[in-house]
Amino acid sequence: MELTRELEIIELIKKEVKPALGCTEPIAVSLAVARSCEALREIGVEVASVKVEVSANILKNGMGVGIPGTGMVGLHIASALAVTCGRSLYGLEVLKDLTPQSIDDAKAIVDAGAVKVVLADTPLKLYIKATVYSGDRAHYAATEIANNHDSIISVVRDGVSLLDHSHINPLKCAGSACTAVGGEVAPVEKTTLQYKLSVKEILQFAQEASFENIEFILDSVKLNKALAEAGLREDFGLKVGKTILAREHSSVFGSSIMTYAMAATAAASDARMAGCTLPAMSNSGSGNQGITVTMPVIAVAEKMGVSQEQLARALVLSHLVAIHIKGYLGKLSALCGCVIASTGSSCGIVYLNGGSYEQVCAAIKNMVGNITGMVCDGAKVGCALKVASGVSSSIQAAVLALDNICISSNDGIIEDCIEKTICNLGRIGAEGMQTTDKMILDIMVCK
Repeated sequence: MELTRELEIIELIKKEVKPALGCTEPIAVSLAVARSCEALREIGVEVASVKVEVSANILKNGMGVGIPGTGMVGLHIASALAVTCGRSLYGLEVLKDLTPQSIDDAKAIVDAGAVKVVLADTPLKLYIKATVYSGDRAHYAATEIANNHDSIISVVRDGVSLLDHSHINPLKCAGSACTAVGGEVAPVEKTTLQYKLSVKEILQFAQEASFENIEFILDSVKLNKALAEAGLREDFGLKVGKTILAREHSSVFGSSIMTYAMAATAAASDARMAGCTLPAMSNSGSGNQGITVTMPVIAVAEKMGVSQEQLARALVLSHLVAIHIKGYLGKLSALCGCVIASTGSSCGIVYLNGGSYEQVCAAIKNMVGNITGMVCDGAKVGCALKVASGVSSSIQAAVLALDNICISSNDGIIEDCIEKTICNLGRIGAEGMQTTDKMILDIMVCK
């Protein structure tokens, strides 16, 4: 593989795999609010109230998820925390300066009714506009985020655009065009599909890229294992992972790689969705997806005793397959992200066991033929159950693939061509389930 192409793929990984503190939908709201607060404070004006407008999918995924350290859920407290301790410089770790005092102050803001969250009139799946006001409403600042959880496309204060070169991350502009927003310059990132990946090239990259260039992916081991250990140690959420591991010597689960992988992955999700203050290494804007991409591969690698280089290559394959599939779905959809993430981890497990390209493709097809259609009904502690199901399916798909067992193209949406199969999955999630998405939100907001 040419070095130029290798570096391009590494650019994509670094764009889509990054630390995130808390569920990325409310955290993206925090990021937008924090940037607006900073814009007002730059002229010596304090924030008195906040209005947040969000797309339906942001609302759905932000309603029931725990916000780190608060014991509370939802977009109101996420917005208020951005006022008391948010720093946009930290990106998706915007709330990492959280303190007991900032939490108390944020709760007081919410209790005072100073935060308003409404549904935005937008066709975008991922859209946030956070407007903050001075006490007399003489001054305001508004920040918009669109398409990616940390992509700030507009910052306006008192009618004047503030978005200029000083607010552009050069790493995000690398290899991409730029466009004018409000008279200033904002980055337009290449979409995942514009990288023109294929499963064949992804496997080639995982096998041939220099270890020095991909060693950074091992950071996802450190972050997501810490979350898993917290979930196995403490009583977070539904305690899915902790309960599974406690039964590893029972007649139900048994002591196996599958039991350990399910427990560790679900425990990380338990912790994250219940408001643990540890960051996750996300994938395609989702912490749960990042957890599910990595933890099954890490669990299998630990049991097999493979080298750090082999683990890194397996994780790169897992992450990239998930990123590739997600490119057809979009950042948010009615299709549960653990379907995509566990498909990536299945490929990583096949790789660790010396699998071929054909067997990697078989693992993907086995996954697509199994749990496609699992819906996303918002981010919440119950996601750990779906994560556990995804891991179980991931290992099952890998084992079958390694025995050269692959679901037939006569079945459902499976095609002989792996890229057409992935495209079909994307169509199901991005187009076919739009009505499902609306119905899920209707049910959630009317409860």
